[in-house]
Amino acid sequence: MANKRNMQPHKTQMPEQKPEIRNSNFAEVAWGYTAEMAVNEAKRCLECKKRPCVEGCPVGVEIPDFVAAIAKEDFQAAYDIIIRTNALPAVCGRVCPQETQCESKCVRGIKNEPVAIGRLERFAADYAMSTEQKGREKAASNGRKVAMIGAGPASLTCAGELAELGYEVTIFEAFHRPGGVLIYGIPEFRLPKEIVAKEIEGLEKRGVKIETNVVVGRSILVNELFDKENFEAVFVATGAGLPTFMNLSGENLNGVYSANEFLTRINLMKAYDDAYDTPVVKAKSVAVIGGGNVAMDAARCAKRLGADVRIVYRRSMEEMPARNEEIHHAMEEGIEFHLLTAPTEILGNDEGWITGLACRRMKLGEPDESGRRKPVEIQGSEFVIDTDCMIVAIGNTSNPIIMNTTPGLDVNKWGNIVADEKSGATSLPGVFAGGDIVTGAATVILAMGAGKAAAAGIDKFIKEKHN
Repeated sequence: MANKRNMQPHKTQMPEQKPEIRNSNFAEVAWGYTAEMAVNEAKRCLECKKRPCVEGCPVGVEIPDFVAAIAKEDFQAAYDIIIRTNALPAVCGRVCPQETQCESKCVRGIKNEPVAIGRLERFAADYAMSTEQKGREKAASNGRKVAMIGAGPASLTCAGELAELGYEVTIFEAFHRPGGVLIYGIPEFRLPKEIVAKEIEGLEKRGVKIETNVVVGRSILVNELFDKENFEAVFVATGAGLPTFMNLSGENLNGVYSANEFLTRINLMKAYDDAYDTPVVKAKSVAVIGGGNVAMDAARCAKRLGADVRIVYRRSMEEMPARNEEIHHAMEEGIEFHLLTAPTEILGNDEGWITGLACRRMKLGEPDESGRRKPVEIQGSEFVIDTDCMIVAIGNTSNPIIMNTTPGLDVNKWGNIVADEKSGATSLPGVFAGGDIVTGAATVILAMGAGKAAAAGIDKFIKEKHN
């Protein structure tokens, strides 16, 4: 174990744009570590024998090994260690909730701050990209074909794992660009699209084929992938992209968006860039409903488009599900928080545009089924928030197109595909599923973990079929 004496108790700070500057541009907020910063932070690792941080990683990155390589200034070795188990390290280093996963298990965090594992992962990945280091080579083909439906983090991970085993993998994506939520959901200032493109390019170099503008369930059916295209297994990872609304009066008014539509227009269709003719309301005042990461993303995008922005959330700050970092950044950027507040009606004018949001104050009662205290209305506390745009960010459900066009595929009461947690196997032989289409909306890294598990399940299924 490393010498604990004189060890820096806190994480090495990562430089970032000042809030008053970044809240009007879409450039990346955090700038990443320099080599000196990364080495300094890596030397904080205690090199624990039991390696609890690895247990906290859904894809099983050998964290102490890559951290030790950075401490020795062997940055390429660090990257090589990471990509043995993680196909998207530059993505994960930016958007994973490390504070509740690997870093929550870090022994240094017992008395001081944990090692900044996510920042170090980002550094290693960015180093490899900036120096154009080689990733993993294309494996020899085993002649077996596997299809992925959706090009989000679950499919990208599953595809990378199977390509490494020699499978001929084709990803079918409905949009014109691959990446799923990494492209249409997470804003440029948190995850630059160039980073996602480079990660995907690395997969393509390993033999993964990607076909865009293909809507499986419309352009081609799942059973046709088997019968006509000769795929031996299909992995369904279409995410949870169907927005949930509140069923309030006035939801059809102009200026009312789902967070999905708003973020897709901003991120995938580049509405923030005047060079692109993507229609989006440039509002003066925006109300974002919800308290998760998607709500923070929508609010911070709206702020960058020039609006005064407030987040309206029916519980208190302690119950807010968004990452602490995202809440902190939103507050720094001047976004207001209206807590213990619930919308009751959306108000509009004769031209059909939103003009305000009728709300009611709330108080916290007993915990609900999620374990959080249930909000209870305070009678007589009604008030109105003047706003010319409202963004609903209260969750998503699964698009039913695959389920409705694939007979025999079991779904649960929420409309999610039923799949084995360890293998991704569904009720149909050869059909596997993972990510948000199975769990409901979750994190990027959990979707990647599901893709990794499904790859092992698919490999086992195909090998057993031919033995």
